[in-house]
Parts: sequence; C-alpha cells; structure tokens
Amino acid sequence: MKLHQPFRQALFILAFTNFAPTSHLRAEEKPGLTEKPVLLEVQKIWDKAPHNAFTDLLRYNDQWYCVFREGKAHVSPDGALRVLRSKDGKEWKSIALVTHPKYDLRDAKLTVTPDNRLMLNGAGMLADEEIRYYSMSWFSDDGGETWDEGHAIGAPGFWLWRTQWHENHAYTMGYNTNRDRTQRTLRLYKSADGKTFETLVKKVPAPNGCGEDKILFMKDGTALCLLRHETGNKLAQLGTAKAPYTDWTFRDTNARIGGPEMIQLPDGRILATTRLYDKRARTSLSWLDQETATLTEVLELPSGGDTSYAGMVLHEGILWVSYYSSHEGKTSIYLAKVKIPELKTSQK
Repeated sequence: MKLHQPFRQALFILAFTNFAPTSHLRAEEKPGLTEKPVLLEVQKIWDKAPHNAFTDLLRYNDQWYCVFREGKAHVSPDGALRVLRSKDGKEWKSIALVTHPKYDLRDAKLTVTPDNRLMLNGAGMLADEEIRYYSMSWFSDDGGETWDEGHAIGAPGFWLWRTQWHENHAYTMGYNTNRDRTQRTLRLYKSADGKTFETLVKKVPAPNGCGEDKILFMKDGTALCLLRHETGNKLAQLGTAKAPYTDWTFRDTNARIGGPEMIQLPDGRILATTRLYDKRARTSLSWLDQETATLTEVLELPSGGDTSYAGMVLHEGILWVSYYSSHEGKTSIYLAKVKIPELKTSQK
C-alpha cells in the first residue's frame, strides 16, 4: 500500500468491508446503534522500524499528532516512542523519539494538560525481571519536539495504561502486571499534575485479570470504563461510576477485546475501536450500548494478525482513527478516516 492511497483503492476496501461476513456481535436495535459508519480512506503513515505498534492520536494547536512504539520486535529492549506531526494528516514528519537507557518503552498515550502542555504516559518494561513494568509520564512545552527526562508514576509493577483528564485532574486505571493473570488486580489513580498519582481506589471491583482501560467521562459527569479481560470467560468489562469515582460497578460485555478506545459523539452515541478475536484478530469499530453493556461491530478496518491499539479523534464531522496492523506482512502504522452516519431519531 502506498503512503497516499488512491481513492479507487479506498472504494475497493469499502466494498470488501461491506460485503464481508459480519461478526456475531449484536446489540438490541436502538436508534443509531445499527447504522454503519463508512470508511472513506486509509493510508499507511509509518513503517520504518522492524515493528511499529500501539498507537495514539491527538489534534493539538491545529495539528495532528500520532505516537506509537517502535522496536526490533513486539517485545525488544530497544523499544522507543516515536512522535509524528502533520498539518493536514497526509504528510507526516517525525519530530521526536523518546528513549530510555534501561527500559523497553511501550504503549504511549498522548493528552493535553490543563495548562496546555503535551503529556505522554506509557510504561517501561524489563522483560526478565521479577517486577517487569514501571509506568512513566513525559511532558513537552514546545509542541512535542523535546520532552523532559520522564517521571515514575504509580506503584512499581502497576501499569497506568491510559490517562484521561477531567475537571483539571488526570485519571487512569492501573493494573498489576503479575505474571499469573489470575492474580492481576486493578487500581484507580488520580493526579493533579500528571507527575504524582495518588491511589483513589486501591482495589477496583473488576474481575482479576483485567487491564488496558479507556475511561470515558460522559456529558453528565458519569464515568464509563471499558476494560480488557484475560481470565475466566475473557469477556470485556464495562464499568460505571459517578463522581468522585470511588464506587464502581462492572458488568460483562458480549465480546473479548484488546486495546480499548472509545469516543462519545455529539449526539450521545458511543463508538469504540478495539481488537476483536472471534473468527480472527482484527481492528474494528463497534457501537457501545451502555444500558446493555453490548458491543455491535459495524466496521472492520483493513487489518489482521498483530493489530489494533487505536487512537480516535472526531474532527469536522469525520472520525480519524490511528491503529497498527500486520495484514500487509509488516507491523505498520495506519490512519483511517470514517464518516459517521447521523442519528435517525425516527427509527423505532
């Protein structure tokens, strides 16, 4: 696939996606939750390292930012965090490579702090040590071109996976990375500055074996949390809590997922991008019905094999999705543009 994919090739992908067998994931028919988003185009934006994976996407100061891990392999001691920037989403330039002399850096997430700085959070890995993961954050004052030396956040061995800012505070779940997944527990962390995180909930009442979270703060202040789950039935968990977010309730969803990301549209609907495992591994968009904790797959992105870990940004009515995939043979970074169908309030 060329860097800039011709429109006719995007149409071919769209046709294939629309006629491909659909997933068994279904939700109750509700207004807007059966409408299918349309893939407008997809392009490969980076493949220079042997392995390129685990993305996030942000629009900041009228420019696009994409961050991801690159290294020699899926796990390798040279793992570093590459930061790309683009004015138009077509031409991308590398502006920074965040490295560490000791750690394999992994799964960076990019946010904007209340004082309008860029913040990365991720984890450093020591594959052969008893405590393997150490969560970190980094900050930039110049639009991502230079980053500070980094800050240890959370407790050693807990992976603070995705930071979300809400009312001038950062929130993130942190999961225990014990090698025995049945012993992995979950905490909720909170921070005023992104450098020092306090434990808000020492043991979140989700099943052991959960990790990789997306916390979505709804318009009414309620928090939703979509969690990967890798023990027992392996069904993803959907949690809810109201401020001050110390009392959580979790339910099974209907799907096993990886790398959760989700966004609430202006009309209130929630769209998630995850790795799905039924039939085969792929990166797909799904409607989330929070009332029934149900995911309905509605658009499979061109993907397969080692894939997913998306970033999502809604800009001028178009959903931009970054993700990685190995469906073309090499794990590479892709950017998709998706048109979201309008909510049909007349539907029954």
